[in-house]
Amino acid sequence: MSAPLWQELAPLLRNRTFTDLTHAFHSGQPHFPAFPDETRETLFDMKKGDGFTAHRYSIVGQWGTHVDPPSHFVLGGRTLDQLPVEEMILPLVVLDISERVAGNPDATPTLDDVHGWEGRNGDIPAGSFVALRTGWSHRWPDSAAMANVDEAGVSHTPGWSREVLEYLIEKRSVSAVGHEQTDTDPGMATSRQDFSLETYVLAQDKWQIELLAALDHLPEAGAALVATWAKPFEGSGFPARVFSIH
Repeated sequence: MSAPLWQELAPLLRNRTFTDLTHAFHSGQPHFPAFPDETRETLFDMKKGDGFTAHRYSIVGQWGTHVDPPSHFVLGGRTLDQLPVEEMILPLVVLDISERVAGNPDATPTLDDVHGWEGRNGDIPAGSFVALRTGWSHRWPDSAAMANVDEAGVSHTPGWSREVLEYLIEKRSVSAVGHEQTDTDPGMATSRQDFSLETYVLAQDKWQIELLAALDHLPEAGAALVATWAKPFEGSGFPARVFSIH
């Protein structure tokens, strides 16, 4: 008879580093400009003599660090309740372009970045979660700094590139991707309402996490990612709690 799971798992977790990759959400935080702000009401309050404290939250599903399932952009795509828990614990790959972004906020990853990662670490494992490290999360929660809009109204933020996403999804069969910015597409694209990269990811039946934090605390390879979220029936997005173990 095999040992109980925890007896096998506990030694693997002992002395590991756990890194929270999630921003705590709140009213006034950076968000997609077409969405309303969060409202929060205290229904019961122990400070006022009630026996317990309870809040009512009004938020858009895409709020703070959040998950986008395929149904967010694809009619008939998988909804949050249809994403299996087996996909919530994945090998973590960190693709780092933060140095380039520091000199050019419009920077995006290239195949050279991916091939460089694979040259150091081997092929990106199938079923991985690939996080794009840009350093952009250090701008949180400054909405103006996150949007980085110029005098002409154009946003200058990093994002993914089509060639890299196609390679990750079609050649390496990753399960999901994530990034520190508000959007999958770079700011110059979203400024003209071009969300083609996010559409591409979700149309391949993949999911993604937006507005990740603390990617600079992770190794580029060898960590595991745990991503969890609520299970609204036919949900098209929800705040997520995401962390890594290495």
